[in-house]
Amino acid sequence: MSEAALFVYGTLRAGFDSSMARRLRAEARLIGPARAQGLLYRITHYPGFVPGGDAWVMGDLFALADAATTLAWLDEYEECAPHFPPPHEYRRVRTSVAGPHGPVLAWTYAYARAVDGLARIDGGDFLSGG
Repeated sequence: MSEAALFVYGTLRAGFDSSMARRLRAEARLIGPARAQGLLYRITHYPGFVPGGDAWVMGDLFALADAATTLAWLDEYEECAPHFPPPHEYRRVRTSVAGPHGPVLAWTYAYARAVDGLARIDGGDFLSGG
C-alpha cells in the first residue's frame, strides 16, 4: 500500500454519521474493518484508545491519498496540533493494525491522559454501544 494508512476507532468510523466522519470518507479511501491491540475507554460521547496489551480495539482502516492535509485537519479536530497547549488529550502515533489484507502500520490517535475512573468499553467496539 503506497498511501499512508489511518486507523479510526470512534466518531470517525465509517458507520458513524458526523460531519468529520463524512469529511474523512470524502477525502480518504476506506480499506475496511481493522483492529489494533489495546483498550478502549468511554471519555464522554467519544472513546479513547490506549495501545498495547492483549485485548483488541475494533475500527476502520483508511488509505490517505493526501496524508499531510488530512492529518493536519485531524490534528486540529483531536486538538493535538502544536498550537494547542499541553497536556493534549490525544497524540498521533503509528501502530500495527490487523487490516482486511494483513498487518499494516497506521496512524491513529491514542488517548494521552490517565484512564483512572473511565469506563472500559468491553469488546473494544465503540459502535456496538459498549
